Amino acid sequence: MSIDKEESVKKLFTAESAKVDTNKGDAFYDELYIQCQKRIEDLRKLEPLNNRMDFTKSIEEQGLERRDFLKWASATTAMMMLPASFTPLVAEAAVLMNRVPVIWVELQDCAGNSEALLRSDGPQIDEIILDIISLEFHETLQAASGHQAEKQMDEAMEHFHGKYLLFVEGSIPMGMDGQYGTIGAKAETFHEHLLRAASGAAAVVAVGSCATYGGIPAAAPNPTDAVGVMDVIKGKPVINIPACPANPSNMVGVLLHFVLTGTIPELDSLLRPKFAFGYRIHDNCERRAHFDAGEFVEEWGDEGAKNNFCLYKMGCKGPMTFNNCSIIRYNEGVNWPIGVGRGCIGCSEPDFWDKYAYERPMANAHIKAPTGGVEKTVDEFGLGLLTAASIGIGIHAAASAVAGKKAEGGQY
Repeated sequence: MSIDKEESVKKLFTAESAKVDTNKGDAFYDELYIQCQKRIEDLRKLEPLNNRMDFTKSIEEQGLERRDFLKWASATTAMMMLPASFTPLVAEAAVLMNRVPVIWVELQDCAGNSEALLRSDGPQIDEIILDIISLEFHETLQAASGHQAEKQMDEAMEHFHGKYLLFVEGSIPMGMDGQYGTIGAKAETFHEHLLRAASGAAAVVAVGSCATYGGIPAAAPNPTDAVGVMDVIKGKPVINIPACPANPSNMVGVLLHFVLTGTIPELDSLLRPKFAFGYRIHDNCERRAHFDAGEFVEEWGDEGAKNNFCLYKMGCKGPMTFNNCSIIRYNEGVNWPIGVGRGCIGCSEPDFWDKYAYERPMANAHIKAPTGGVEKTVDEFGLGLLTAASIGIGIHAAASAVAGKKAEGGQY
């Protein structure tokens, strides 16, 4: 490879922060569209890595029509908060996912995020991930083990140095000099393993609450001194995709964003992509109208529960949890916890297990939520709205009576 071409390829896989434009008007998206077009043109010139399967062939083998794929691309474009005009570009980026190498390491966790990814929807996204993208290393899915697995990872890191995305699942135990978690034939600590894997990555993607904030392993009394990836990795772009487990749509969204733009998504203060964590669950909850009307489930099995009233008084943490669960949902978009009558436990927030994972309102927990006073005034707020609603109902009833009398020609 010539020096010029090598530098061009290196630039393709140098992760930068996405441009931040608070107005995001037409000019911003016009410029971004041109940037994405150029990125796709450059990627198209590259050969698929390790003879990864052709996307079109994979779609045909799965018995899926192109129309199904375009529907998925349209939904994914909306999820990434891009205009509908970007749908063809997102579809093209999915086709070119076999140009971007991915290394996935698993640390202190339950493998729930890998499980979620393998059961994701779309045009068989699990097939895309395993057959289309160049998934160079994944401890849970690969056949290799021991020295053979270590050799496979070393070779992938060397061959794709500076180009691969590193996905990390699980927390990092720091206690006893990291001896609570070791891996591989050389008994490398999880901490050492992560630092080595991240050294040549273009960016590091922490997947799930364990990898982002320490998760359940870091819950009190945190016997292993578990921490999240961002507490360990410095000087390298880190993207957090929290939740327990993380929604596979958000994982694919981050990957597609990198393929499409060559940058990491715009992040919030906790390094979460704003396209997925830019609003509260409460803002888009299907039971929000009941909250606004002061209609709550007071105890399991009561009339409120039968009528799908708001679950806040039963401990739902939707008002202080940032995620897009209420929009994209799980299991092929069929349902989500609140949809089946179970309140949110705030699993995409820091320290969720200690702070939020219990069945009582935040008003009784004496913990200030990051979104402000909803939890302190919900009873008064609900009662006030209910009173206002009663007044409104009374006015509406009176107006209806007046209209009825007018129609009958009666006196009033």
